[in-house]
Amino acid sequence: MMAKILRLLILILIFLISVPTYASHILVFVHGYLGDGGEWRPTGIINTLQHNGWQDAGHLFPQGPALSMIQPIATVNYIYTVTLPSEAPLSSQAQWLDVYLRTLQQRHPDSSLIIVGHSAGGVVARLVMVAGKIPVQGLISIASPHLGTNKAELGAEISNSPAGWITPMLGLGTINRSQGLYRDLIRERPYTLLFWLNRQPHPQTSYISVIRTGDNWVAPYSQDMNNVVALKGLSETVVTVGKHSLNPSDGPLLVTLLSKFLK
Repeated sequence: MMAKILRLLILILIFLISVPTYASHILVFVHGYLGDGGEWRPTGIINTLQHNGWQDAGHLFPQGPALSMIQPIATVNYIYTVTLPSEAPLSSQAQWLDVYLRTLQQRHPDSSLIIVGHSAGGVVARLVMVAGKIPVQGLISIASPHLGTNKAELGAEISNSPAGWITPMLGLGTINRSQGLYRDLIRERPYTLLFWLNRQPHPQTSYISVIRTGDNWVAPYSQDMNNVVALKGLSETVVTVGKHSLNPSDGPLLVTLLSKFLK
């Protein structure tokens, strides 16, 4: 009898050790094409989260982190924004995000990571989760082109046409600088990055797709991670009315979505 009880206690102990427990959550905001980490603040998104228990802990960018001077507390939920080289190919952006996430892991070793990615930022986050093997508790993508967008194909056509010589004179040099990114974000087909990414094993974590019905840049079907081959049926979807850009209503929406991770 005592032997059975001892075995049971050992099994319970092994279970408790194997189940990850987190004292707090780290929320990382990843911007999209032609954006930067500051785009989350004018809309009031960060302010809304602060009023709901999240603490703004700083910003990470290529020239060096601008982290707050606060001493992290294990039981507090923190917000970080990051800036990526948004005109660069997805792989280059993913390398930067990987560095940022590892930095935050070191700063908050007992906290879980949650990523919110807008537009291309949602795809960059997914690429890091697949290739970088960094444990992430959840990904919330907003209007992200998970299956690509025809606007990337248009940009690639312009940059490879005679018009590509004129665009810099019109202040549209970003079209030529973004050729690599456009190739990464064309609608998925064999031999494209998205075709490869969408068929790789993805981490077993929580996926939420925020879909914009009035988006003129990314078709709604492309925003739904359930249409990604490797994630079929695994993403929660939230349909919203609005354009491609971030807006003030995203703040309350994120508060609701994030409450599921905090339970």
